[in-house]
Amino acid sequence: MSTPAPGRHAAPEQGVPGAFTSLRHALRLLEAVDRHPGGATLVTLARETSLGLPTVRRLAEILEIEGYLRCQDGGWVLGGTFALLGQHNREQLVRARMERKLDDLRDELGAAVYFVRYHEGELSVEAVSASDQAPAVQEWVDFRATAHASAIGKCLLSQLDHDGRRDHLSRHPVARLTSRTVTDADQLMHRLERQPATVPVLDIQEYALGTVCAAVPVTAGSTVGCLATSMPVGDVHRLKAAAELLAARAAPLMLAMAV
Repeated sequence: MSTPAPGRHAAPEQGVPGAFTSLRHALRLLEAVDRHPGGATLVTLARETSLGLPTVRRLAEILEIEGYLRCQDGGWVLGGTFALLGQHNREQLVRARMERKLDDLRDELGAAVYFVRYHEGELSVEAVSASDQAPAVQEWVDFRATAHASAIGKCLLSQLDHDGRRDHLSRHPVARLTSRTVTDADQLMHRLERQPATVPVLDIQEYALGTVCAAVPVTAGSTVGCLATSMPVGDVHRLKAAAELLAARAAPLMLAMAV
């Protein structure tokens, strides 16, 4: 017996026409319920689907058991199972949206753009948008161990509480990377505590000679994150305007990450 190709309309197999009929009826019922976000009675659903009331009641009860429908104040609404559908692909969808936003911002700035989070006690680079014309900074020392010397790291640390900062620095002690790196832990803590939440954090050749960076907080719920850019030191005159643009784009970025 030949098997219908996936995605093609398959005729009911002999001996089980009732199963296909019930499936079609269930789909029509779900579509009718979806048209009534405030809830619909069984009588209303029977009328809109042209199905008998006993059939609608039986299907509604089965779909309720499976979580696709629920009865609320005498009316039927879609159930919580629908909220779980597609969750497997949610991360991919969020990443695709974020990457598009970062690419647009990279082209607008003419510089590499980064989205970074502080997750489980460590700095985590979630996404980088760079190109030949807008190269990313060379990670010559692990970003996770050099938060004290980068705009990204200082922006993330400034969002932690005092104990959180101390904990991080106890695991990743300050070290000199360039002549401009702050290597006094108390001085660094003082600067972090005084960093205004609305003011971009800058790195003028503290992590790497020849590179300047800016970072702004990206906040959503419990997320500790930042949006950042880097460019050659010769473009330092563009850094302030770039930081202001990052700040303006932070909120739209978080919206793009919401599904």
